[in-house]
Amino acid sequence: MADNLTPEQRSRCMSRVRNRDTGLELSLRRELHRRGLGFRKHVRELPGTPDVVFRRRRVAVFVDGDFWHGYRYPQWKHTQSRFWQAKIETNRARDRRNHAKLRRMGWHVVRLWQHQIERDLDACVERVLVALDVERTSRK
Repeated sequence: MADNLTPEQRSRCMSRVRNRDTGLELSLRRELHRRGLGFRKHVRELPGTPDVVFRRRRVAVFVDGDFWHGYRYPQWKHTQSRFWQAKIETNRARDRRNHAKLRRMGWHVVRLWQHQIERDLDACVERVLVALDVERTSRK
């Protein structure tokens, strides 16, 4: 299936897609801040530029959109054009590479999916807290 937009129209549409400070990220960060946690956001020195970073505890948190990062991608891959298949597969491969790089650097990586945050923000915050606690206790 061909793209129904011209390259210029597609470029304009894609340029308007937010890739940082999304509503999901803001709600997660707001809740983490409310619980008294200090963190950095979008740390470029780390592979993948994690959305939330706890430097001292070496925990990196990514907020992944279900479509862009391919949640359960094999189940719906066939519904996408070759253009979107290539784009999503490239994103997934980059996510795997960055995850592996961070792990080799000694970081704990937490990946939160869009639907998880929308469905149960408190459970997502709890996952981050558990990761922070695990990292703290493993360094003693």
